Amino acid sequence: MPRIRQADVDEVKARTNIADIVGERVALKSAGVGSLKGLCPFHDEKSPSFHVRPQVGYYHCFGCGESGDVYSFLRAMDHVSFTEAVERLAGRLGYPLHYEDGGSAPETSGRSRLYAANTAAAEFFRAQLLSPEAEIGRRFLGERGFDAGAAAHFGVGFAPRGWDGMLKALTAQGFTRDELSAAGLVSTGQRGVYDRFRGRLVWPIRDVSGQTIGFGARKLFDDDQGPKYLNTPETPIYKKAQVLYGLDLAKRDISRGDPRRVVVVEGYTDVMACHLAGITTAIATCGTAFGGDHIKVLRRVMGDDNASGEVVFTFDGDEAGQKAALRAFTEDDRFNAQTFVAVAPDGLDPCDLRLQRGDAAVRGLMEAKVPMFEFAIDRRLAGYDLATVEGRVGALRAAAPIVAEIRDQLLRPGYERVLARRLGMDPTEVRTEVERAARGGGHSAVRRELASAEAPGGIPTVTLRSLPRTADAALERDALMGALQYGHQVEQELLSSALAHEFRTPALEAVRQTVAAAGDRTRHGWATDAVNGVREPYRSLAGELLMTPFPAKNEEGAVASATDLARRLIVRRIEQDKFELSSALQRVPADSDGGRALRMRLRDLDVERQRFAES
Repeated sequence: MPRIRQADVDEVKARTNIADIVGERVALKSAGVGSLKGLCPFHDEKSPSFHVRPQVGYYHCFGCGESGDVYSFLRAMDHVSFTEAVERLAGRLGYPLHYEDGGSAPETSGRSRLYAANTAAAEFFRAQLLSPEAEIGRRFLGERGFDAGAAAHFGVGFAPRGWDGMLKALTAQGFTRDELSAAGLVSTGQRGVYDRFRGRLVWPIRDVSGQTIGFGARKLFDDDQGPKYLNTPETPIYKKAQVLYGLDLAKRDISRGDPRRVVVVEGYTDVMACHLAGITTAIATCGTAFGGDHIKVLRRVMGDDNASGEVVFTFDGDEAGQKAALRAFTEDDRFNAQTFVAVAPDGLDPCDLRLQRGDAAVRGLMEAKVPMFEFAIDRRLAGYDLATVEGRVGALRAAAPIVAEIRDQLLRPGYERVLARRLGMDPTEVRTEVERAARGGGHSAVRRELASAEAPGGIPTVTLRSLPRTADAALERDALMGALQYGHQVEQELLSSALAHEFRTPALEAVRQTVAAAGDRTRHGWATDAVNGVREPYRSLAGELLMTPFPAKNEEGAVASATDLARRLIVRRIEQDKFELSSALQRVPADSDGGRALRMRLRDLDVERQRFAES
């Protein structure tokens, strides 16, 4: 078999910057003069030990010992032969290779032929999208807000309805039926070999380096008896548990973002909608749940070696979407980055959200995100009656293991206080239960339980009637009713101060967050916009708070009552601060600087409380 001349092998390597090739799969950062580092692609690690020296064209991992040049890197990552690695890099450079004895290029391996077959299929599908038969596919895209430019950017194509249109086109290019079968492009039945994708809109699925490795296809015709989405089956180059749609387009912005952010959505059109709306770090899984192998890929691309990054999961607001979010929670501790959940208004997915409310609404998803731990805690509390002592104790025992999962020792105390306020319990009791859960060592099981167990009725619908019958809940409920209905007539500084602190009732806290974040509350329509911005499943509750008649004889009385409720919220917050300061005062010497500062702060709080109580 002819071999590539050694002079060409050396020249291609000399002209290739190894950092560019490695950087397609690993986020690299400076590690001193002439050195770069990142998370090793050959083993899972929390901090980077994989180093690259571009000037010498070499890499080495101080963790697992893997090392080599650009050829060995490609061979290990893509499972190609040495010859294929040289040919691939030469193709990138546009460098003509010469073979010994004047021979032609040698036959490539099966894997290389699979890449080539998928590339040829992608070109075939793209061309077919312009055909008269593909009108239904173009209409599908147009109805979802995607024009021809968007389709071209993402390589969307159309698979004709015929039995073997693609098969004939690719065999005419020299591909064998065995190669096309191995690539997952054709199937075999009683009538022989036929196209796997027929009468469908087709998205090419690419690996992180941009090579097409498979396809996702959406049915368009009513008489199609297949699944709504049909993906390429497992092949030597397509492993769905390791593939993330859109990563080839998103990787550059992911690695360069500040913070480095990944947005995980659920489908191909959601990825398109996010990118077109400006969220260019959106990716999606391909026919499988988000799992550990996906995390390994993302961590390398993100350079996930500290807590400065963000991973935002967007899910539909229905029960299936909530379950998907909790499945993601079972894996989130494998990230160093902070993890969040964002649920779009009215449970819309990003594609429908963009279509109905525009690009700004899609970008607004990032503002509506909540920490994954907060989401999991809310889910845990939803199954308990917090109006009873038994319910609160049960909820504490259920939620404490979640807080115990928090690795960051600065974050955990904050979530202990969050849980204490939502339960209306002493923070010391909550801390004790969290520490007990942490010592038990079995708290990680709560992740598996959250992902598999169902709370009664799934995600409950939250209404005014379902709120706890407690004094705290009543105050928070009435204060929000007053704010939403008469907030435009209440002194704005007073109202902002009243809404600035977290509520103790989880459902009402979700509403408070949006009402507190509202800009001009004197603007006509602000309350409606605030209600629409409340995350699910609490938006209907916000609507009730806006529409339920406020208990007052007239408008003047309603404004006075709303003002009084705002003051009562402030007084409650002051009393909580006093309680915490008094507890702290017992732990420091009375005559110390710290003790004197605490007493002074307590006196200031007494004065502040009296001012609001007497207003």
